[in-house]
Amino acid sequence: MFFLRKSVTMPSAADALPGRDTPIQTAIDHFVLGTPIKGPYPEGAKQVIFGLGCFWGAERVFWKMDGVFTTAVGYAAGHTPNPSYEEVCSGQTGHNEVVLVVYEPEKVSLEALLSTFWESHDPTQGMRQGNDVGTQYRSGIYLDDRADIAQAEASRKAYQSRLNDAGYGTITTEIQPAPTVYFAEAYHQQYLAKNPGGYCGLGGTGVTCPTGVLDAAS
Repeated sequence: MFFLRKSVTMPSAADALPGRDTPIQTAIDHFVLGTPIKGPYPEGAKQVIFGLGCFWGAERVFWKMDGVFTTAVGYAAGHTPNPSYEEVCSGQTGHNEVVLVVYEPEKVSLEALLSTFWESHDPTQGMRQGNDVGTQYRSGIYLDDRADIAQAEASRKAYQSRLNDAGYGTITTEIQPAPTVYFAEAYHQQYLAKNPGGYCGLGGTGVTCPTGVLDAAS
């Protein structure tokens, strides 16, 4: 990965790189699961987009979960259309490195995915995860459904309470309606399955996430 990037200020749309009209070439099928990363997806499948630092390690966490149909890495929540990896790492696109998770709700719950998200990184670090510094490493959850957004917000509140007890600071995770995901280059897809010794900067706080938080917050 690109270590110690110092761009920690989001660019404006006017200052962002122009990008391109043509999507970056990516993979078709998931290297591990064998499922299509761009669809079609099973009837009733849902999507959630997570940003939790370097997307190589982040993606691996989710493809291992039962009930996850497919995962893919990409760039989202910025300004530049169809950006390249190098452009995102420049800090001049505003995009986050994200993992698209397509899951089957009858097999795995959003609550379980959220718990895995919180416990797999430190969501209090702002524009960084460990040694990876830059706007593309910020913590984020992106969803389409209003009820799902409410559940994510309730989960954030509950996890903040646990972090407070453990002496951590304020969660900086952004929770927003799902933006367009620009799929990353083919070599990034399921990178750690193709390169088992590759870099993974993912690390949690050791603080567990409570369950049943939506009901408790109602």
